[in-house]
Amino acid sequence: MPTLSNLWKNEGRELKVLVGLSGGVDSAVAAYLLKKQGHEVTCCFMRNWDSFLNDDVLGNSTLNNDVCPQESDYNDAKAVADKLGLELLRIDYIKEYWDNVFKNFIDEYKAGRTPNPDILCNKYIKFDSFLNFAKEKGFEAIATGHYIKAVDGDPRKYYKAHDLSKDQSYFLAQVNKDALDYCLFPLADIDKTEVRKIANELDLTIANKKDSTGICFIGERDFRKFLQNYIPMKPGKIIDIDTLEVIGEHEGVYYYTIGQRKGFRVGGNRGPYYCVGKNVNENLLYLTSVLNEDYLYSKKAYINSINWISNIDVDDKDIQCKFRYRQPDQEVHIKKISDTEAILTYPQKIKAVTPGQQAVFYLNGEMLGGGIIDKTFNGDIELSEYLDNRVLGHING
Repeated sequence: MPTLSNLWKNEGRELKVLVGLSGGVDSAVAAYLLKKQGHEVTCCFMRNWDSFLNDDVLGNSTLNNDVCPQESDYNDAKAVADKLGLELLRIDYIKEYWDNVFKNFIDEYKAGRTPNPDILCNKYIKFDSFLNFAKEKGFEAIATGHYIKAVDGDPRKYYKAHDLSKDQSYFLAQVNKDALDYCLFPLADIDKTEVRKIANELDLTIANKKDSTGICFIGERDFRKFLQNYIPMKPGKIIDIDTLEVIGEHEGVYYYTIGQRKGFRVGGNRGPYYCVGKNVNENLLYLTSVLNEDYLYSKKAYINSINWISNIDVDDKDIQCKFRYRQPDQEVHIKKISDTEAILTYPQKIKAVTPGQQAVFYLNGEMLGGGIIDKTFNGDIELSEYLDNRVLGHING
């Protein structure tokens, strides 16, 4: 199976493409555009979650629906495929999703970190298991409804999409570059308004269907209750990091994220509070009512598990970085420790850079790759260590 960069050398070449059809509007219009371009298009629906098989009970408001959300999405995908005159295949990756995505998701929460399952889903399911299935079936390329721009050449390069409000390059930074080189992204140069306009002109039933939200392939959940299906409650103390007082009791430090502003059980007429840290071993949750830069802001981060998409050498260079999806680009300086590790320093302190999340690197709009935020620092001391020293020194002193 030659890469797309090689296939495109034959200008005008029609490709045999397998489109991941999710039941949403983006992948539906992607399939239509590829067919319109003259490609031989087949669609495929991936089912990756089974609520009953996976004990997804607590926090699941859809449990008693007549048709589960995954089957409803399949029905929508089937209606789209029928309308476009395209064949729809179906494949089950429930085990692969559990083994490669969800177990990691739970393990990271147990470690007190905040993972991003969408990124792991792209890495292990959409651009691995699904790509391998496509190759086995004789397809020359796969396609998705992601908003990202691929520029063919040697090497192929990947940029932010035209619609910056929908750009999804952040979520593809952990995908193997060789896998990306087999993928078409038909929505690279159009915005979401145009996508919905095309879907309405085609009279697709999903034209105005709302975008999927929540956990990748699982959907919207009462998140704290959802985690209780897999991580038992373990109540502990809530500490005010400013006064070092015990101000309440939490249900389990795993259920809270850095920067969270609601959902705390604290006594008296206090607050508002922000979550600035947690100690899993001591089962303590740290809150502040004052956004002191010492607590929630960092000046440096250690990044590991870096996956490089670009061949550009950026060691000891100034680049741009996103530490979370909706964040504007942040100016940083990158110093590589190894090919998979780096230290990022930033000229201005940045709020809520969160261990477990992704740092994704850019240079003038080109997505270079990304890695996992492992540690953040306030000066030369790790931020979590700084908070622990303050609280545990008081408790033990």
